[in-house]
Formats: sequence, C-alpha cells, structure tokens
Amino acid sequence: MTKLLNENDYGKITISEEVIARIAGVAAIESYGIVGMVSRSMVKDSFVELLGKDNVSRGVEIKSDDEEGLIINLYVIFAYGVRVSEVATNIMRKVKYIVESIVGIPVKSVNIHVEGVSQK
Repeated sequence: MTKLLNENDYGKITISEEVIARIAGVAAIESYGIVGMVSRSMVKDSFVELLGKDNVSRGVEIKSDDEEGLIINLYVIFAYGVRVSEVATNIMRKVKYIVESIVGIPVKSVNIHVEGVSQK
C-alpha cells in the first residue's frame, strides 16, 4: 500500500509503507538499549529470530489512520539491564521525530512491543 504525499501540476509523490517501515526500523535499531528487532510473523509462530540491520523493516508494522496520521508498531528485543520505560520512551520520540521529518506524514503513535531481553 502506498501513501499519497503530494500532488501538483507536475505529478504526484507517493511513498510505500515498506519505505516508512525501513525508516522507522533504522531509527529504532540505532537507539540505545535495543539489541534487535523481530519479525511480527515469527512472534505469532512463537519462533523469535533476531533480525540483523538488513531486515529492520520486518520488525515494524505500519497502520494508516488517514485523519490523524500513522500508527507504528515496533517489535523489539531490549538489552538486559536497561530501564525499559525510559528506553521505550526515547525510541518512541526518536522514531516519531525522524519519520515525520523525513516523510512529512504526521505520526499518531509509536507502540513498542518488547518481545524479549538479551545479554548481547
């Protein structure tokens, strides 16, 4: 699914949800306290595989609320010993800021789903 960003006399600009997911995933994985991201389909199958930096968009789910903006769900594995609430709040702020500034679409919410803790 694509999202229309702008339309003018020259044409229109659209962006796919996969691109938005990659931007959000890179912003999240670069944050302190995250070891990795997990694929949503693997979480459903109870088989959690840590994804590398090449697959960051697989741990991101984008939903579009046309009136209020994007809803971004991140499925992450945190580092052992970090304060979950503080790290999650920082990730939410960072992902919201980066997606809004790069893509230009408002973000209604960023939801963090902690799927595990690792000592890596």
